[in-house]
Amino acid sequence: MFYSTTTQQYIQEGTAFEINGVQYPQNWLNLSTPEEKTALGLEEVIATNSPANDTYYWVSSTLSEATLTYTNTPKDLTTVKTTAIAQVNSTAYSILLPSDWMVVKAVETSTKVATGWDTYRQSVRTTAASTVSGIEGATDVDGVASVMGAIVWPKNPDQVALEAAQVTEETPVTE
Repeated sequence: MFYSTTTQQYIQEGTAFEINGVQYPQNWLNLSTPEEKTALGLEEVIATNSPANDTYYWVSSTLSEATLTYTNTPKDLTTVKTTAIAQVNSTAYSILLPSDWMVVKAVETSTKVATGWDTYRQSVRTTAASTVSGIEGATDVDGVASVMGAIVWPKNPDQVALEAAQVTEETPVTE
């Protein structure tokens, strides 16, 4: 986006505009040189900071001539924590759901769950529980964001086997 110092208007790239009675086509900003833009009194709008993650912050912006400033206001910590915990629990549920049939079959037929799956499923539950503890212990929204950004869900035994097979296939054979 550009700011016209002559007309005090904002001009989006890809948009036709008029300055001092001259009509410019929609591709003019993309095709013109920096010198041509400066000669016309156009300044590129520059952001002085970045918008924060809107999951954790209320983000607003202020345009003042060629300067864009974001205001990042933390959301209510209790609400952010509640939402994050619900997201973790929902994700854990979604991850475990495809293998629930194995547990049901094991209970109904008194057989064992396939090797590795019990450990994997417990690992998912442990990851969820430790993440929830981290969220509950966070003292601000940045803490919650940090905990949520650090989640590493375990891979199920089939994924691990598939990745191992792919690595084996990619390994060059030397003679």
